[in-house]
Amino acid sequence: MDAPKELNEIVLPQTVISPLTRAAIFLVVCIRPEKSSYAAIRCFCADLSGLVRAVEFRDVEAGLTCVVGFGSDAWNKLFGSPRPAELHPFREIRSGGRHAVSTPGDILFHIRAKRADLCFELATQIMDSVRDVVSVADEVHGFRYFDDRDVIGFVDGTENPRGGAAEEAAIVGDEDPSFAGGSYVIVQKYLHDMKGWNALPVETQERIIGRKKLSDIELNDAEKPPYAHNALTVIEENGKELKILRDNMPFGRPGHGEFGTYFIGYSRTPRITETMLQNMFVGRPPGNYDRLLDFSNAVTGSLFFAPSSTFLDNVSGDAPDSTTVVASPGSDAPSAWSVDDTSRGTLGIGSLKGHKDE
Repeated sequence: MDAPKELNEIVLPQTVISPLTRAAIFLVVCIRPEKSSYAAIRCFCADLSGLVRAVEFRDVEAGLTCVVGFGSDAWNKLFGSPRPAELHPFREIRSGGRHAVSTPGDILFHIRAKRADLCFELATQIMDSVRDVVSVADEVHGFRYFDDRDVIGFVDGTENPRGGAAEEAAIVGDEDPSFAGGSYVIVQKYLHDMKGWNALPVETQERIIGRKKLSDIELNDAEKPPYAHNALTVIEENGKELKILRDNMPFGRPGHGEFGTYFIGYSRTPRITETMLQNMFVGRPPGNYDRLLDFSNAVTGSLFFAPSSTFLDNVSGDAPDSTTVVASPGSDAPSAWSVDDTSRGTLGIGSLKGHKDE
């Protein structure tokens, strides 16, 4: 798959930047190994936008959208080279008893709408189209909980960037011109120990999160401990905070004692989210980990790249030239940042607009 050939061709991102919705479905699938399966997925890519429009038209005010992303290994087999500059398998993290697992996933479908039935219908239509060539790795139906709270009772997403800041945080620019308009997506499915969490005094919960539970007001520096969740997930580069765009959703099955949060973070570079996770699971400095993980267990973890809508609409069913298929970076590939870098507050990213630091 080549980048747009016409200089004046407008590259349209997928609907990564979208208003919060009341419902979402997170569908992760693995492509069956036959070559015909990959050909079928390539054909499906160009058809997806029409499928979304057909379902969306039933209630255009419900804001139905679908973002599709591809894992590192699947990208090679589907599209070959070139490939997004920072796409690699999700890197698991182990520290003490904490484990950010890496789990299988070739394609992510992130479906959102104000109405759960529209999400359900689109997921059904997608699966009807690809069921014979994929297996489902994970499926989560999320819902908006009261005033944008997670199931542990705190407002989630308060510091999300908005407007132009959201685009700067989430959408790849001229630092990787072949894939401008795309976005890196990291997803994790967390299950919470609600009995243990609810046994804590509210004041202890607030110190773990770093915010007041009722008002959502951030604790001041004198009150907030260094292990607070919102302290460890602040990433700075040259004095500027680097943001990601989250659209987390609660989910659960009360009859099964299952209560969780589905984390999804979009970013123009995966290094920001990866550094957040490093700080949470290992600590900044090491040992000063996120105490929320004493009550929350990550049971999935995957990294995808969501190319632009323009890219998807131009995908053909043809297999990539075998000479252009490159080896997928392994999960043990060296990271572009280190614990030492994060402790100094730098990722070595430089300007996110593709210019060198002065």
